[in-house]
Parts: sequence; C-alpha cells; structure tokens
Amino acid sequence: MIVAFSVSPLGVGEDVGEYVADAVRVVRDSGLPNRTDAMFTSIEGEWDEVMDVVKRAVAAVEARSGRVSLVLKADIRPGVTDGLTSKVETVERHLAQDTRSS
Repeated sequence: MIVAFSVSPLGVGEDVGEYVADAVRVVRDSGLPNRTDAMFTSIEGEWDEVMDVVKRAVAAVEARSGRVSLVLKADIRPGVTDGLTSKVETVERHLAQDTRSS
C-alpha cells in the first residue's frame, strides 16, 4: 500500500515548514520507504504500519498546533512492493519512448 498525505497546522500563519518538518521526521524515522515533495509525503508498507506512521506524523504537528489539516490518498494493492519506485519508472519508460519516436 502507498499512502500520499499532507499534514499542516492551521492557525499558525503562512510559514508552516517547521511544523511539516516534524511530520516528515516521523516518516523518515519509521524506516518505511518514503518520498517527500512540495505537496505530499508518500509512504509505502502494510496498512497498520503505514497508518501508524501517519497517525504519529499528525500527532507531531498537533503537539505544537491546536488544529491540524490532513489530506490522505491511498493505493491499496495487496502483493505489490516497491510501488514508490516502480510506478515512477513505468511513467519514465513511457516518456522515454515518446522522445525516441519523435
């Protein structure tokens, strides 16, 4: 399973990077495969372990903010591993074919 999520504090102003870093730190310390970009952090693993990490990441932000926003999207596909890498590699392979046929 891959979960892409975004957690942000509410009511703390525009600069939320410090709070988001607390959440990302939880994800990276989990040892599960993960990626962070400008909008989301994606994490891969089994349902219970991924959801536990998301819960702890939210708690890390909530500890410093009275209100938290969470956006979550999940790709639940039993038996698939290394989806964080393989999904991107598939898209890149198709893009590379486009440039060769031009």
